[in-house]
Amino acid sequence: MDLEHMPGRGRLQGKVALVIGGGSVGPGWGNGKAAAFVYAREGAKVAVVDWRHEAAQETVDLIAQAGGNAAALSGDMTSEADVARVVEETLALYGRIDILHNNVGGSGTGKHLGNITLEDWNLTLARNLTSAMLTCRACVPPMEAQGGGSIINISSISSLRYLGVPTTVYSTAKGALNEFTKNIAAHYAPKGIRANAVLPGYIDTPFINRKVGGRPNYEWKGFSSAEDYSQARNQIIPMRRMGTGFDVAYAALFFASDESAYVTGQMLVVDGGVTSVCAGV
Repeated sequence: MDLEHMPGRGRLQGKVALVIGGGSVGPGWGNGKAAAFVYAREGAKVAVVDWRHEAAQETVDLIAQAGGNAAALSGDMTSEADVARVVEETLALYGRIDILHNNVGGSGTGKHLGNITLEDWNLTLARNLTSAMLTCRACVPPMEAQGGGSIINISSISSLRYLGVPTTVYSTAKGALNEFTKNIAAHYAPKGIRANAVLPGYIDTPFINRKVGGRPNYEWKGFSSAEDYSQARNQIIPMRRMGTGFDVAYAALFFASDESAYVTGQMLVVDGGVTSVCAGV
């Protein structure tokens, strides 16, 4: 099924979505970029935030070309001041925030205890965990005032299990994000605010081919080329293919929409079956 060209069905008509990390690090569809696009296609007004304004603007331009309504904002989502400003700008533009989608994340160089530095530990936790805390903390008051809202945090299957290569700091951050999501879900449920997480598996996005510490990501994983890396990922997945940003986006759309009005504190795995199997001989 071609989710990229799925027609909109008005599932978010009249809602406002704030998508944190809605740009892309390179050509193609990242998870946040696809989510912002899908939310707009389903009728939401979307504030697209990225630390690079041009990346947010690219997403907004695609939304506009498809007939949607969106605005590009920028800032460092590990900064209290920038988060407060972005939330204020969204409220000034659209008057409310019904959906908060946290897509900021990524791993650094600290893969195992032998190469973790304190700087990398702090930066990776800030990017994957503190950013979500800051945006949730800023968005909950206006959500309370308007009678509710939906928070979607993008985690990872690496929060659930070891995936054959060490991702110590990243996995720690995403595991904490899961528990953070459950905790705020329980606490704010009486206020009509729901919080859920999507846990992507191996997703084919521009992010997997980025450079980390000056080296291509595939080199850190022990591969000599991006093509070899992609093939290896495909083969370990029961569906024999990586997912796309749109696979993640449509899972998030369920949580963003009123169709999940009685669902909160849940972790939805989107992984083509990877976490349902174990390595064997």
